[in-house]
Amino acid sequence: MLEYAKRELARIDKDNDGMQDRINNQILEIIEKFSKQGHSDFSASYALSILERLLRFKPITPLTGEDDEWNEVYEKNGLIHCQNRRCSSVFMDKDKHGNIIHCEDIDAYVVSDNGGITWFSSGRFRKTVTFPYTPPTHAEKIYIEYIGNECEVITDKPDRIKALYERKIKEFEVV
Repeated sequence: MLEYAKRELARIDKDNDGMQDRINNQILEIIEKFSKQGHSDFSASYALSILERLLRFKPITPLTGEDDEWNEVYEKNGLIHCQNRRCSSVFMDKDKHGNIIHCEDIDAYVVSDNGGITWFSSGRFRKTVTFPYTPPTHAEKIYIEYIGNECEVITDKPDRIKALYERKIKEFEVV
């Protein structure tokens, strides 16, 4: 495993300030430690799935929505705006009696309006959360196309995505 990692990391272009070398060495330290733990294929996959979630600041058990998971961020117009302590991308609005008005994960979706060339987050596409909730490790990709001032979701239309990509890549090449 360590030799494979060394060969792969060697393929990354080097930078002038040595940062890539430092990162490579740090990664190799982690891989060396992991490879000495004697994992089977199953336990390695299990450990990696937990490790990835933790490194991405994603909880390893579902969010419950209980009061101890929330920080009150501010209050405005009778609504208390809260942020989840276990997953900072999850926000909730509740009334003064503690009733949940709305809860959403602002990182659950990423959007592309150019066929997947670039991706961004959008206030128009937020995942409504109900509890228990397990935030995704990776955002779900949503493809959209603007027709005039209107936005149409085309995620389930691969031919439209491809045509949009080809049209937009030509526009980028002109610039």
